[in-house]
Amino acid sequence: MNTRSDAFLSLRPEIQNVLLNSASLQEESFQNQSLRPILKLQNNLLILVLKQYFSKHKNTFYSLGLEKRMQFIENTLQKDIKFRNLLKGMIVGCFTEEEYKIYIQNSSALNKRIMSMLLQRYQSQIQLFESP
Repeated sequence: MNTRSDAFLSLRPEIQNVLLNSASLQEESFQNQSLRPILKLQNNLLILVLKQYFSKHKNTFYSLGLEKRMQFIENTLQKDIKFRNLLKGMIVGCFTEEEYKIYIQNSSALNKRIMSMLLQRYQSQIQLFESP
């Protein structure tokens, strides 16, 4: 492995309670071995990026109730293509060369997994998005 790949892998946190077996789908295995650690590593930056998104959109998010906030985040991830691409780029940029080769073979399905995992991550940390 090259030094870039080694460096990225050494930065990633270990994820506990991840079940891996030979019967796991390649996508599921990739999700557990690569995506989860990258999302955990990038968590603080991903939170800041969403907060910046809210401020660019006149902080309307902060005037909403809890349920509407959850929906706002979901709609943002579904409909704002530029924002989606920014988030995907933040994740893909942390791939090793080997992971990127796997990613490009099935990018559509893996992009769905990335967005689903981001949505869950953002919604489970909704308390971090209190008024600025």
